[in-house]
Amino acid sequence: MNIMMLLEMTSGTFPDRVAFVDGSSGARLTYSELFGAAGRRAAAIQASGSNRVGMLDVSSLATPLSLFSSGWAGIPYAPINYRLTNEEIKALLARITPAYLVTDDARVGEMGALDDVSAITKDQFLDHGGFDHDTADAWNMDPEEVAVLLFTSGTTGAPKAAVLRHKHLVSYILGSVEFASADEEEAALVCVPPYHIAGIAAVLSSVYSGRRVVQLPNFSAEAWIDLARTEKITTAFVVPTMLARIVEALEGESDAGMPHLGALSYGGGKMPLSVIERAMQLFPNTDFTNAYGLTETSSTITVLGPDEHRSAHSSDDETVRRRLVSVGQALPGIEIEIRDDEGKLMGPGERGEIYVRGEQVSGEYEGRGKVTDNDGWFPTRDAGSMDHEGYLFLEGRADDVIVRGGENMSPGEIEDVLLEHEAVGDAAVVGIPDEQWGEGVAAAIRLKDGKSADIAELQDWVKNHMRSSRVPQLIEFWDELPYNETGKLLRRVVKAKLAGDE
Repeated sequence: MNIMMLLEMTSGTFPDRVAFVDGSSGARLTYSELFGAAGRRAAAIQASGSNRVGMLDVSSLATPLSLFSSGWAGIPYAPINYRLTNEEIKALLARITPAYLVTDDARVGEMGALDDVSAITKDQFLDHGGFDHDTADAWNMDPEEVAVLLFTSGTTGAPKAAVLRHKHLVSYILGSVEFASADEEEAALVCVPPYHIAGIAAVLSSVYSGRRVVQLPNFSAEAWIDLARTEKITTAFVVPTMLARIVEALEGESDAGMPHLGALSYGGGKMPLSVIERAMQLFPNTDFTNAYGLTETSSTITVLGPDEHRSAHSSDDETVRRRLVSVGQALPGIEIEIRDDEGKLMGPGERGEIYVRGEQVSGEYEGRGKVTDNDGWFPTRDAGSMDHEGYLFLEGRADDVIVRGGENMSPGEIEDVLLEHEAVGDAAVVGIPDEQWGEGVAAAIRLKDGKSADIAELQDWVKNHMRSSRVPQLIEFWDELPYNETGKLLRRVVKAKLAGDE
């Protein structure tokens, strides 16, 4: 098993079919061109002596080419969040060296100057004239080889590298996608970033089905709508926040004007009922699918399909209607359990932590090994419940990670930045319910004696040190933060008070 065999099969079946289109430039690659280019880049990667392929840029034709080239070369693909600061990026790069890095023009000099980093620009990587190497030898078919390393953050804020082996990714694709099932006119619009598991899954599933992929490097609702209409997109994936903005951009219209959009999948966070109901009105002929999964599970593990969307939407039964905000039922080969803090199995409707088991489940981190139990169960750290028919409902995080618009954020990282401000003596950051983002960032601050700061000042401080998505939308000043007798912050108390539940 190797992800390259997915591309090989489709290239042999549809060699002249367009595989990928860069939505910003219009550049494109056919399946045979992608296959041949991957073989030549794999030879160059092997010649560089690197043992990781890093990708540090927005989505482009270089994204699938990097992924498949690394698979052919027999080394892991490690995409990095391009929205991080340069210092954060350098820290992650140091963990994957010696690395062959594909990046943008602005960063290639600084990142290429790092020890054991061979940097090349995206345009250079795509330049066929720059790769006159022979095609690399046949790829390794060992299913245990690592295909992808995806950096993710846990509750402590320390980035972890989730390990996805070829067997995990191929198992997911073979179990969820029918080979060569797409007609030539079918096109998928991909707007999730390349360092997200949904981006990896979109590339692999579209390739195996033989579908044309149109890439939107930087999402905006207006650009998404325009590209979907221009390219006559037939299927797309968005996170709930994106769908909310698309719905807002179509305000005043009775129909989205996309009769060609046959399927729209969403996932990465809780979907507000008002958003999905309005979307189903605007896209009356579109099949909606809610897909829930994690990096550590090689993407999707549960699905709420089109028929279930329609039956829930039209039902007068409140139990059935509520399923419209569920993430559906487990895929074949996937088992799910809800457990309490002591590991006891919970019954229908009872809230607990979600555990998952199956062939596509990795549950492994580089340098830490597997975190699955002896029976193969992976603790997702997501909280949820299941009804009596196995429909899964997400109910936030079992740990403290904030999920804003499908993006995981560590409270600890934001707290650390706030504590660097000269007036801040203590800080607690939590997620609070937010209609647009699923979760918003909120902070309780204790100022140092004799020091002062206002809300706007602290918001600007976070914005200047981190990305704008990390800026607390709500800040309150407290005399003291709540701790227990052992010195542990009572984060749930903070969350309840900031969310207005007290």
